[in-house]
Amino acid sequence: MELSGGASLSAGFHDQLMMLERKGRRRRLMLAGGHDFASNDYLALASSAELKTAIVEALSRGVPVGAGASRLLRGNHIEHELLEEEAAIFFGSQSSLFFSSGFAANSTLLSTLPQRGDIIIHDELVHASSREGIRLARAPAIAARHNDADAFADALAAWRRGGGRGAPWLVAESLYSMDGDVAPLDDLLRLAGAFDGFLIIDEAHATGLFGPGGRGLAAGMDGRENVITVRTCGKALGCEGALVCCPATIRDFLINRGRPFIFSTAPSPLMAAAVRAALRMLDEDCGRRQQLQDLAAFAADCLEPLGASGHGTQILPLIVGEDAPTMALARKLQAQGFDVRGIRPPTVPDHSARLRISISLNVDRRAIAALGAALGEALA
Repeated sequence: MELSGGASLSAGFHDQLMMLERKGRRRRLMLAGGHDFASNDYLALASSAELKTAIVEALSRGVPVGAGASRLLRGNHIEHELLEEEAAIFFGSQSSLFFSSGFAANSTLLSTLPQRGDIIIHDELVHASSREGIRLARAPAIAARHNDADAFADALAAWRRGGGRGAPWLVAESLYSMDGDVAPLDDLLRLAGAFDGFLIIDEAHATGLFGPGGRGLAAGMDGRENVITVRTCGKALGCEGALVCCPATIRDFLINRGRPFIFSTAPSPLMAAAVRAALRMLDEDCGRRQQLQDLAAFAADCLEPLGASGHGTQILPLIVGEDAPTMALARKLQAQGFDVRGIRPPTVPDHSARLRISISLNVDRRAIAALGAALGEALA
């Protein structure tokens, strides 16, 4: 039996897609191809022999592919618990909690921990995962100017003067994924302490790359009563999921009140085994971090003269401005064998569409130099 009006059910969605098309903002999936200047697999661990071996060994000792239930039902596995114990030791925190993704971790933290009467003050460029948690939070939120500790301080002082008596929650990324710049973490930590607040640091793009043993830009801050860090496992660690490193009481509260954690099937125990192996690789360090730093410095020498914004990290954005020319430039480079992706609003602010050039050990100096030559020709 044919249902009447079926064609009109999706008409509104089609119209919205056409609006995105006209603006040059309609997204489409595309397969990876060419030299990798787009992924976050910074240390090239995702396809490494070491992680493949770790997976095979885990399978051989009976680690299941799927968890089969949430952690609070029957999905809690010894691999989850071993990972969390080892991660807490590795990063120097009281405890850690494994989530299926960085998005799940950030959105759970901010939708669960800030209470009524508290305030959330976040960098204006924090990731969409943090913004999702803020959208669902019980506490109001204020956006502070990017990487401006004084703006955080001013917002805190104004809130206190206005009668704010709860706990402030300061939210920042240590290394911003679309700009490649680094947050003033020491200043934010001092502010959190001065105002009896908490500091949440998203270490997604710093974990594995910076700090002693790849412990991140927030290394040394873990273990404090008012610091929570998120270590994504799907970037430099080459795996999947995210570790929230936090005081034990915070971990217990998330287990009891964090709805995405409570009601989601647990991450794969096999993936937990892989992350354990990745952390061991960081501890052993086979020179990958230094190799990446050298490669990023070479890329900066090649690409900064062409307009890329270098901040001494592995992410070099080249801001074009408007959507259509950005995507046209990306397509031109892709056609020449360079997987460079265009990033458009709302991922980045209006009129700041850009090429996000990501340097990883999946490329070498020859590929970087060739990208520089192709980019220079395309911009001429």
